[in-house]
Amino acid sequence: MLSCQNPDGGFGAAPGHDSHLLYTVSAVQILATVDALPSPPDKKVIGSFIAALQNRETGTFRGDEWGEEDTRFLYASLNALSLLGLLELVDVELAVEYIISCANFDGGFGVCPGAESHSGQIYTCLAALSIAGRIDVVDADKLGRWLSERQVEGGGLNGRPEKLEDVCYSWWVGSSLAMIGRLHWVDGGRLARFILSCQVSGFFGMGWGNADLLWGRIRRMVGLRIDRGIWWMFSIRILGSQDFRYWDFQG
Repeated sequence: MLSCQNPDGGFGAAPGHDSHLLYTVSAVQILATVDALPSPPDKKVIGSFIAALQNRETGTFRGDEWGEEDTRFLYASLNALSLLGLLELVDVELAVEYIISCANFDGGFGVCPGAESHSGQIYTCLAALSIAGRIDVVDADKLGRWLSERQVEGGGLNGRPEKLEDVCYSWWVGSSLAMIGRLHWVDGGRLARFILSCQVSGFFGMGWGNADLLWGRIRRMVGLRIDRGIWWMFSIRILGSQDFRYWDFQG
């Protein structure tokens, strides 16, 4: 893992590859999981790489030196910095203001202001707000309605209106509903049956009969646990916390 780190403090996909925010946050999450985070001075080097990616005018983040920006990178930055204990390196309140500007009339969030609402982007915005301690800015009922409407006749969830269901959205939608206290607005039993019906030769597919990638399978299994009433996950995946507890949402 450490052999993938570059002199700028960021991590690449493999030794010698360019630094990118997504590889950097993955590296920080893995190091936190195995209790191998570096010393404070070395943490600061990683944190400085991430902080330099923030747009100080808008509050959002880019993924690398080439400048692509969206809310995925904003969430990833706050996630990694919270694990490093270095959120003070960035303007968190400006990042929150940017997320608010990405809200749509339907209650959802897009990749940038004016972009279409999508379940994956909603997850990144809510998770970032959770890390910032500003989930209060969300209209939970309006967003909960949009998210709960992602459940289709077969019990599965889609990412946006008029799209096919996909078990990966059990994670994106399920965890988002849990963060705003509206998980009970979907039928967990039907969703669990849908997830289990997608198992193909011991693995979980997308819901259309094809096996999918490992990371997608992990999200589906975690989504299944969410649907059973327990928000079971590596909490660093959402809240940037090293407190690995079971959170019970059944009241």
